[in-house]
Amino acid sequence: MSSRTRKLAIGALIALLGSGAHAAEITLKAVSAFGQDTFFNQRFKTFVEKVNREGKGLVKIQVVGGPESIPPLEVGNAVRAGVVDFANTTGVFHATLVPEAIAGSLAEKPIAELRANGGHALLDRIHREKGNMVWLARVSDGLQYHIYANKKVSGGDFSGLKLRSVPVYRAFFQSLGATPLQVPPGEVFTALERGVVDGYGWPSVGIFDLGWQEKTKYRIEPGFYNVEVGFYMNQNSWKKLDDAQRAFLEKQVAWVESHNVDDLAAADAEKARQAAANIETLPIPAEQAAQFRSRAYEAGWKGIEQASPQHVAKLRELFGSGR
Repeated sequence: MSSRTRKLAIGALIALLGSGAHAAEITLKAVSAFGQDTFFNQRFKTFVEKVNREGKGLVKIQVVGGPESIPPLEVGNAVRAGVVDFANTTGVFHATLVPEAIAGSLAEKPIAELRANGGHALLDRIHREKGNMVWLARVSDGLQYHIYANKKVSGGDFSGLKLRSVPVYRAFFQSLGATPLQVPPGEVFTALERGVVDGYGWPSVGIFDLGWQEKTKYRIEPGFYNVEVGFYMNQNSWKKLDDAQRAFLEKQVAWVESHNVDDLAAADAEKARQAAANIETLPIPAEQAAQFRSRAYEAGWKGIEQASPQHVAKLRELFGSGR
């Protein structure tokens, strides 16, 4: 082979390798822990549409189901095991796998600050180590949980009330004297109707999506915690992506997280809608409200401390208020 022929062959090989430098378009199987038309699924739907529109040749997300296909409390296991590659869910639902995930709901700093101060990196690393998951995005920020009830409470006294709960605020409800019961969202309406529960913990948005307003008389103020909904990926699936695919998804994550600023307006609109539906605001007296919120955070962090003494101090430093 002549020198010129050899150079042409090498050039052709380089061009071929260059054209194949990126992996073929990858399809990520995804599931949502929230119903198709609910508030906490809307940002996920928009994200999927944008990824599939702009990611042709790189990444495609195929939504294979919602809570009707995988129960919300099992989504974390499905991501960990690789049954699905991607999930729209909350750390609250996989706290049995990653107890530290509750820190996302105790965060008193926005996700932009957590990315800057190392909080996101720490909780992401813990997810990778314990749950084989990557914490890819936070898509709710600044919304609070509330106690909703169909029985009137006086002066912040919740003793004797049976409240639907999840791990993130179970200890807090117990500290209030209430009896927490774990009930899947799809069964709460019937539980209220039959008196199995007297109320429930839920964010400041979303009760109309589930029809719970029909069985709800009161929303307790103040709210507590910082509702965390996020995107989580199977770690093995994440590692299979090439640099261009990861960069593309990270760009889409930055875009979707930029919409978290809309959450407070959504909460205000929802509260007005609740008032119009005759759900009464029941404020805890000012002298007891501060204690109510303080008790909430102390119970939350104590739960993480019991499950993860090696990480709690750093998580509280990065996620907490600094008080």
